[in-house]
Amino acid sequence: MIRTFHLADLFTIANAFCGVTAIFEAMTFLRTHDSQNLYLAALLIPVALVFDALDGRIARWRHAASPMGRELDSLADVVSFGVAPAAIAVAAGVNTRLDQVILLFFAGCGVSRLARYNITAEGLSAGKDKVEYFEGIPIPTSIVPLGLLMLAFYGGNLFRVNLLGVEWHLIALLFLVSGALMVSKTLRIPKP
Repeated sequence: MIRTFHLADLFTIANAFCGVTAIFEAMTFLRTHDSQNLYLAALLIPVALVFDALDGRIARWRHAASPMGRELDSLADVVSFGVAPAAIAVAAGVNTRLDQVILLFFAGCGVSRLARYNITAEGLSAGKDKVEYFEGIPIPTSIVPLGLLMLAFYGGNLFRVNLLGVEWHLIALLFLVSGALMVSKTLRIPKP
């Protein structure tokens, strides 16, 4: 199988490696409580974004796009922009039961958004080489709630609240909104 990989696929794998390493660093933070591990975990997500942007450009430049590459890209994106940000949030302290439900919703929306894109991309491209717009926001935009989470973590306040006897963190709402925007059918974002 590796022999059939294109150059773009190697960048996609690098994207996935960044996401997996970010999860490892978040887990290391839970063991060591060294905030450098958590900051490194968060920093790996923008690095994954760079690899994600490059893989598509390289595939188009080399005219080497393939169904395998598209599926590989979606799987890497789920890890780097869905699972890893949720794991970083839990490690940072957004970890009450309600927080976890919200983060599960966020990750589930990311998976659903990518699955929908994969089955509708051909129809949305209208016979052209690429899709003209995204339905819902792309999953790499999860870098925004993650960045805001890390700012709150750096500031030492994740905005823990107790509402009707249920403890949770207001910062989790960013992930809730992000997830909801990913699966929106009416929101159309022009694709660069």
